[in-house]
Amino acid sequence: MQGSCLCGGIVVSSEQHKEVSLCHCAMCRRWSGGPMFAVHGGTGVIFKGLTPVAYRSSEWAERGFCPTCGTHLFYHLLPTDEYILPAGLFQEEGFELASQIFIDEKPDFYELKNETPTLTGQEVFEQFAPKP
Repeated sequence: MQGSCLCGGIVVSSEQHKEVSLCHCAMCRRWSGGPMFAVHGGTGVIFKGLTPVAYRSSEWAERGFCPTCGTHLFYHLLPTDEYILPAGLFQEEGFELASQIFIDEKPDFYELKNETPTLTGQEVFEQFAPKP
């Protein structure tokens, strides 16, 4: 699948995906103005055109954006080199909402009618923690 930033200066290519997950964490909400509608791009994401600017938002991740128009382009998990991409980049895709994470951080001012599996922040960290 292929999408682009608002100005068209960066084209993003990824394998085809149909599922979108929502992240309600405080950092994603601050970054995007609401929950992040996220598509798992994996390790094979390609950016063409302008070079994205990256901001190291935690010990394990960076967030990228277009240097011209500011469009949010990715959440990059550094330990696994995986990219999580905003669904809005891909205007022609027919996504389905599959899950929601950091549900315990979702503010009370919005509700979604979709019934999906949910995880709290602690459950997310436990799921991805190294196994002894």
